[in-house]
Amino acid sequence: RALRLVGGRSRCEGRVELEQEGTWGTVCDDGWDISDADVVCRQLRCGRAVRAPGNATFGRGHGPILRDEVGCQGHERDLWECPAVPEHDCSHKEDAGVVCSEHQEWRLSGGRDGCAGRVEVFFRGTWSTVCNSIWYDTEATVLCRTLGCGDVLQRPAFAHTLPGKMTYICGSLQPTLAQCDWIFNKSAPCYQSEAAGVICNGTAS
Repeated sequence: RALRLVGGRSRCEGRVELEQEGTWGTVCDDGWDISDADVVCRQLRCGRAVRAPGNATFGRGHGPILRDEVGCQGHERDLWECPAVPEHDCSHKEDAGVVCSEHQEWRLSGGRDGCAGRVEVFFRGTWSTVCNSIWYDTEATVLCRTLGCGDVLQRPAFAHTLPGKMTYICGSLQPTLAQCDWIFNKSAPCYQSEAAGVICNGTAS
């Protein structure tokens, strides 16, 4: 009953793939809606569904198309519990996708290119800044590498001008900041802090 999201920018976004008897396959987007996506997000501990895109938004999958006309109510524990038709008339250009609320993505703004500037994170449907009170080389390095920008050169500070605030604490070099400890919109760690920035030694390709 394994389930994963593939082709997105985090483990909480992507094309829906299910495992059946050791083979990974996809889900057809016929009848695919936010209730179906909600079950996927909850099963992956990714919060709730924000969007349920079809038409192979995250690229075309491979292997069998395992479910079609999925009809979850939204309360099921996993996708296999939802009614669906095993026979399908779909191709992989109709692969279903999901974007969950716990998906995070990052960008650097206001710098010379996409590898320098103020750190901004998209989370729970909005762009937020990051508090620099505990923004050190480890956190900055994780972000530079995630963005394909090499390693950190400097950590400049900026003003907070976005609605949300995020704090990251990375004990080690994780694959992305989402795998570090993070706190969203709690005021204490951001008290009197500025917005974190980073200048990476690579350039945006």
